[in-house]
Amino acid sequence: MESYTYKGISAGKYIEGEIEALNQDEASHKLKEQKIIITNLTRGKKKKDGTKDKPKGKGFSLFKKKVKNEDLVVFSKQFATMVKAGLPILNVLEMLRDQVENPAMRDVVEDIRKSLEGGVSLSKSFEKYPDLFDNVYVNLVKAGEASGKLDVFLLKIVDALEKREKIKKKIKSALMYPSIMFTVAIVVSAFMLIKVVPVFAKMYDGMGIALPKPTAVILGMSDFLRGTGGLVMLISIISFVVAFKYLTTKNPAIRYKWHRQVLRMPVFGDLILKSLIARISLILGNLSAAGVNLLESLDIAKSVSNNVVVTEAIDNVKKGVFSGETLTKLFLKEPLFPPTFSQLISVGEQTGQLDEMFNSVAMYYEEEFDGAVDNMSSLIEPIMIVFMGLMIGGLMIAMYSPIFNVGALIN
Repeated sequence: MESYTYKGISAGKYIEGEIEALNQDEASHKLKEQKIIITNLTRGKKKKDGTKDKPKGKGFSLFKKKVKNEDLVVFSKQFATMVKAGLPILNVLEMLRDQVENPAMRDVVEDIRKSLEGGVSLSKSFEKYPDLFDNVYVNLVKAGEASGKLDVFLLKIVDALEKREKIKKKIKSALMYPSIMFTVAIVVSAFMLIKVVPVFAKMYDGMGIALPKPTAVILGMSDFLRGTGGLVMLISIISFVVAFKYLTTKNPAIRYKWHRQVLRMPVFGDLILKSLIARISLILGNLSAAGVNLLESLDIAKSVSNNVVVTEAIDNVKKGVFSGETLTKLFLKEPLFPPTFSQLISVGEQTGQLDEMFNSVAMYYEEEFDGAVDNMSSLIEPIMIVFMGLMIGGLMIAMYSPIFNVGALIN
């Protein structure tokens, strides 16, 4: 039997000690049975000179490449897998530090490793980077430390992050095609109005014929864009966008009205609401399973929504919990949440399995979201084709119609 010195976290507290085992794997297994999350595990005594290996990472800097969501997902997945395998957390962080390609993420990992080595808990180490690790992430890590099941909760975090990225990619892919088509239509139309239409205008001036109304309107638009009107319109559009962004950021009343209108938008509003409900349900389910009390769970769930209307609705539910009302009644009072949501929550309250029901609700609305995205994609394609046909085709017909009229007169 050999002696192993370990450092770890048990019931949310930082501990250290010694354990006897045949090898390192057996030592890790024994500590896991005691619900100790291993941060460091070494054989025998420390180095006689008391020195430590120098870290390979560099100090954290604000002037590094920004950490992307993909980097966070990859780090979380690797971290969860290695912790589940029973590796000491300090060793895991050291390995991940050397594997991470993004310099900013590498420095964050190294800083977390140093904090953990200095006796700071893992959740507190993550808490230093709120822009990277949100409330949900930190609270699930904290729950994992307290329960001794860090690997389980890390896998829940990975699942939540992957689902969030999946929703983002679905929305981006659904909007990519119409965005490209719309941009092409605008650019082609602007090019024709500025470069092509003036050629027709000179030709028609020489012919001395009366122009049809659509043609006269197109020629007027061309003159407007080529003159000071085009510059004025461009400045007006930029000013409107900047002013709108400023007001929706700084003015709470305008921001609330805008967010409410976003949720009322045809097709897109329903899509956004379903994605938010799915994410909120997943978070409430994970926090409930972690033993986080309902009030704190609702408070954390508020922070994941960037829509103030949804945030206000959850806040109203949180206030209602103090009065002793059931979640079912509280969610029914909020018209934002569909009746199906409240009915499913009611089943969870009656069976005492609220965490499982929240996860079921999340799965239900994820499927609803996927179906809505597929329907939107199939609907947008023919609409954009018709839009381009009407815009560019109408422009061409308006410009050639005087020539057709001259041909008819000659005949």
